Amino acid sequence: MRNWIRFLLKALLVTLLLVGFSAHSLVGQDGASQKSQRIYVCNQGEATLSVIDVESNEIVDDIDLQELGFSANAKPHHTVSEPDGSYWYVTLIGANSVLKFNRDNELVGQAKMEVPGLLVLHPTRDQLIVGRSMSAVNPPQSIGIINRSDMTVQKEVPTFFARPHALTITPNGKWTYIASLAENQILSLNNETEETELTTIDGKNHVFVDFAISPDGNTMVVTGQISSKLLFFDISNSESPKLTGSIDVNAQPWHPVFSSDGKNVYFGNKEAHTITVVDMESRSVDTVVEGNGLAQPHGSAISADGKYLYISNNNRKGTFDSKDTSASGDPNGTITVINTETNEIEKVIEVGAYPSGIGTNARW
Repeated sequence: MRNWIRFLLKALLVTLLLVGFSAHSLVGQDGASQKSQRIYVCNQGEATLSVIDVESNEIVDDIDLQELGFSANAKPHHTVSEPDGSYWYVTLIGANSVLKFNRDNELVGQAKMEVPGLLVLHPTRDQLIVGRSMSAVNPPQSIGIINRSDMTVQKEVPTFFARPHALTITPNGKWTYIASLAENQILSLNNETEETELTTIDGKNHVFVDFAISPDGNTMVVTGQISSKLLFFDISNSESPKLTGSIDVNAQPWHPVFSSDGKNVYFGNKEAHTITVVDMESRSVDTVVEGNGLAQPHGSAISADGKYLYISNNNRKGTFDSKDTSASGDPNGTITVINTETNEIEKVIEVGAYPSGIGTNARW
């Protein structure tokens, strides 16, 4: 009998130890699951960053860049994260820097680069690809390649055209696409050979804002700020994107994002204070989302389960009546959380002044 009791006690002890180990391995210092998806928000108007937890749709951290030694004019612009959330990266237009944060939102590295803009991660190499800011008066005609592990600038690749801005990479990592704000040109960069191919689109200048590529890697879309169009490209021949059509959308379409199944594309319309949902099968506007919280929509991100769309809103015109003014004295901006099944706004999260680009750790 005593042996049996002794056996039960040992079994109970082992079980408790295993449970404790499992809990410790899954829970970080902030008590959240290490696999929690986060939305990283650039508050460009006040040099802060907001971190939103997707599970709760609440702000879980605020990062003041001035406390880290940067000026009030640092202008954080865009973010991107490692797929496992271990590190994330931010461009600072005003500080000519690209920052690297760890999962606990601690600054662990930085690189110097003139007026950095949009960011993309190479899916298989230790590379962070960096564009140039739209707001820069005369940015360099090049993009930067940074080694993510040690944040050293590896090289700058010429684009041969003025004002490079829109930026993306194919899912297999073989090709990077860069577009000009100044003219209807797209540069295809072979990431293995570094050979380039220039594609020119006829007609008036669209002012290409940003790209998105379908999950299967065969279709690319780009938004035209001035033309108020969404353009479709066949990139099955990756070297030479082929324009296959375009549709009219609301004024100033901004950052597009595909749904995980590739059936829809979402983007904000900055001048119209709306969100456009495009049906990719019919290549037509499915829904236009309107409502409280939409005020100069800018960045976009999708939750890993595809349930929620997150849109940042600049609110520089005070279209949204924020509860408080930001540290800079300007009205707070918002993150609108849209249910992708109903295309309705479920929540409005107030952040800092002039939220611009947003990013998230990729689906697992």
